[in-house]
Amino acid sequence: MEIIDREDPQKLYLQLFEILQKKIKSSEWALGSQIPTEEELCNMFGVSRATVRTAVLELVRQGYLKRQQGKGTYIYKNIVSEGLTMLTNFRELLFEAELTFSTDVLARTVMMPVDDLDVKLEIPKDKHIIYIKRLRSVEGEPVMLQESYIPYHVCPLLLEEEIEHQSLFDLFEKKYGIKVTRVKNYIEVAYVNSDEARLLGLPEGSATILLKQYLFSGEILVMYTRSIKRTDRFKFLMELQRKAS
Repeated sequence: MEIIDREDPQKLYLQLFEILQKKIKSSEWALGSQIPTEEELCNMFGVSRATVRTAVLELVRQGYLKRQQGKGTYIYKNIVSEGLTMLTNFRELLFEAELTFSTDVLARTVMMPVDDLDVKLEIPKDKHIIYIKRLRSVEGEPVMLQESYIPYHVCPLLLEEEIEHQSLFDLFEKKYGIKVTRVKNYIEVAYVNSDEARLLGLPEGSATILLKQYLFSGEILVMYTRSIKRTDRFKFLMELQRKAS
């Protein structure tokens, strides 16, 4: 049995994730079978419950495992449906790819959910969230104000990342292995308050486009983003293509 190397600089939960992933991919743990309990995994690998839970959650997000309430966690084949898929680059923004943006990070912190954020993020009220507020500009002119809310347990290391020049999508997928498999977009008109107006260089009460995005990895909601965009600068781009059969 593979073991956790405590001398390895790699995080313990990432080591455990890779070990469990290998067991699934090699069919050592068969499709549809139940994995060991948290306590059993703790004893098998000599790690804490927190480490086990984080590793298992990553496997759930990536479609390797599926939890059944009151029954346990099972090996699960994540089937990607046929049909139309969204093409994105600089995916949070849905703008033309050739546009060059600059980003100012206005806030990045850990907070408790306020208002109805616990409902939006599908988490208990006592769980922390990561809050990121960024202002996007083109040629020095502010275009979009964006607020992102991520359950803290989803990606705690996000607090240490340089996010001025990186997409949160790309960090999730390329660095942390959190695959975004589904996005819900809601677009409406919103009227900016005094703080939003100041940041966007608009009169208070101006009409803007409000884009609300709910990002899922498997069945897990990993991020809620609220973006306010000026109506006089650039169009939203939402491009779809049919998947090859």
